[in-house]
Amino acid sequence: MKELQDIARLSDRFISVELVDESLFDWNVDKDSVLWQDMKETNTEYILLNLTFPDNFPFSPPFMRVLSPRLENGYVLDGGAICMELLTPRGWSSAYTVEAVMRQFAASLVKGQGRICRKAGKSKKSFSRKEAEATFKSLVKTHEKYGWVTPP
Repeated sequence: MKELQDIARLSDRFISVELVDESLFDWNVDKDSVLWQDMKETNTEYILLNLTFPDNFPFSPPFMRVLSPRLENGYVLDGGAICMELLTPRGWSSAYTVEAVMRQFAASLVKGQGRICRKAGKSKKSFSRKEAEATFKSLVKTHEKYGWVTPP
């Protein structure tokens, strides 16, 4: 509840949150981003994220994924999974706020040169939670084996 109230008080309106079925443990989050040119050209008003909070939040990270639009690059993978170490149990700290996670995601989009997908047939295909969870599990396993590399 505190995290939700903190987001609501943001003066720059960087983030807006909507509870899924009025549950404090399931949020849809949207934000403006540096993908502004793509967004203008495709008439995309926002990037919709989904955060699912575990029962022991803030001691474990939320599961976060992109719902729409379909993005490519920017560390957004199959199913809308997000490749960020801080979203893993190993990289998470209970000191992180949801706002800090949103800002890190925005920075990752910029660093990873994220774009709105415009490939015929693929751009309209919805991301799925099942695919996002499988992709996230796979990327965590890979990074646990080979390490995390922070791009310049």
